[in-house]
Amino acid sequence: MKEILLCKYGELILKGLNKGYFEKLLRRELENRLKSAGNFKVSCAQGTIYVEPLDENADIDEALALARKVFGIVSVSRAAEVEKDLESILKSAKEYIPPFLSGYRTFKADARRSDKRFPMTSPQISGEVGAAVLEAVPKIKVDLYHPDVVVMTEIRENAAYIHAGAFKGAGGMPLGSNGKALLLLSGGIDSPVAGYMMAKRGVSVDALHFESYPYTSEQARDKVLELARLVSFYSGKMNVNVISLTHIQEALRDGCDEEYFTLLLRRSMMRLAERVCDRIGAQAIITGESLGQVASQTMAALNVTDAAANRPVFRPCIGMDKEEIISVAREIGTFETSILPYEDCCTVFTPRHPKTRPELEKVLLQEAKLDLAALEDEAFDSLNTFVSDAYAS
Repeated sequence: MKEILLCKYGELILKGLNKGYFEKLLRRELENRLKSAGNFKVSCAQGTIYVEPLDENADIDEALALARKVFGIVSVSRAAEVEKDLESILKSAKEYIPPFLSGYRTFKADARRSDKRFPMTSPQISGEVGAAVLEAVPKIKVDLYHPDVVVMTEIRENAAYIHAGAFKGAGGMPLGSNGKALLLLSGGIDSPVAGYMMAKRGVSVDALHFESYPYTSEQARDKVLELARLVSFYSGKMNVNVISLTHIQEALRDGCDEEYFTLLLRRSMMRLAERVCDRIGAQAIITGESLGQVASQTMAALNVTDAAANRPVFRPCIGMDKEEIISVAREIGTFETSILPYEDCCTVFTPRHPKTRPELEKVLLQEAKLDLAALEDEAFDSLNTFVSDAYAS
């Protein structure tokens, strides 16, 4: 008997003739993540990815934790791999399963027999395994309808597998299966969540952060790099591009009507983001905006902002309220860093009464007061790139 991980995936099953491509991406990502846990063999068959330790130094606990954060995997089970005979299966049920039932009051035995050559039906296998578990754990009770845990026996082509319960995976689609996008990453709560949500849909994510030194500090930049690192537990390595907006913001403050300041700034951000997209090969821009959350996120304001962009702008948080966004931020571990008291450039020179229903024609008249093209060229020349990777050694 040896212990392995069984990683199940969801949406990939629906991909028909393209399923092999998605499985290849998922397997490659899983192999890269598992390197820090030791030497593992990763293979795929019958809608399942098998993670097999190849030596005694392979840390299956760490491998389990890593696999649960790989997009495309919906559940991970620790399982005993045994010979496809009843004696081996029942021996495993008695020896391997009891520790997984500690603290539970009820269980149910179930079975799946994908290898129809096995001489017992699924109900027969379940009955035998259930009796073996009761013999090994006499205090536990059987509940066929609402069990605390399900003891599953799977009869597959090459072996039999027995496990008790599954850990929830990250779900979604394999990274890189749906293109590449650029996340506008501030130091707030929303944008890391937006990056996580788009990575979950198979998007490879790099980031762009705008700073405004000396109005913003190095601690603010460090905070953003840490947020990128935390998101990279799910998204993999993230390149964080940093551009200084100081001179653009000062020019807007001195040369334009105050109520338009935030809109004009965000339009410059979009144009600069487009240039970064061109450089890195990104097909879309991601923001953490939520409809109506602040003045620059009204429908009219978003239309004015989008008019400055030629790429799709993905806003996965657009229909979420703040509590929903915070809930995701806590789940992925970014919330406590997001609320650290280091301001980002969007809080510099904030207008007292920002336009909530702007008209594009009037915004363009404001832009015509400045040589924004030259200012944006200067800002783009300030670009520096940092790498955030939770799995870097």
